[in-house]
Amino acid sequence: MSFTPEIPVELQIRKIIFEKFNEVDTIFTNDSIFEILKTDGDINPSWIIDDLEPFINDLCDSGLARNVAQNFTTIHLKLFDAVEKLHCNACNQDIFLGKSEDRVCPNSSCKSTI
Repeated sequence: MSFTPEIPVELQIRKIIFEKFNEVDTIFTNDSIFEILKTDGDINPSWIIDDLEPFINDLCDSGLARNVAQNFTTIHLKLFDAVEKLHCNACNQDIFLGKSEDRVCPNSSCKSTI
């Protein structure tokens, strides 16, 4: 069975970071993001923490966050800059970008310049 969330997972994760962990001195984990996604998010109910890893790697590759520690499946992250809320007119989604990130929509099916 195929599962497609209403809001792309990468945007849901960035919104959680914006709302819950938007401090450059705060360390947060992929586990805490996953727990919020399981409770309040729109993800495939069969997902396990490992399914989140590509999205966490993308956050680090984009320059939003960095991996400051890791043990087994838990990845500890810290933001480079505060996150701000923007709107992408191309895909009509609210998006969340770090102040020093490229102004490109993080929605994997959009990638428009903001």
